[in-house]
Amino acid sequence: MALAKEVYNELFIDKLGNISVRTSTVILEDGVELAKSYHRKVLAPGDDVTKETDDRLKAVATAVWTKDVIDLYEANKAARELKYVK
Repeated sequence: MALAKEVYNELFIDKLGNISVRTSTVILEDGVELAKSYHRKVLAPGDDVTKETDDRLKAVATAVWTKDVIDLYEANKAARELKYVK
């Protein structure tokens, strides 16, 4: 009876450059799935990803979050905040 744990991330990118990360954790016994759980988080353009453990996530963030994308995200964020202040 060998137990194993597998953890992997799925990445989704929206039109503003937000990266949604769904982490799946699977517990296996002799290759048969016993349990699966999910955790989700969203990283916004410009967020600090240096403490993330997934190198693929870091590479995607570096590639997607150009200065233009970060500027567009910040402009949209400011516009939304103004909308709710009034």
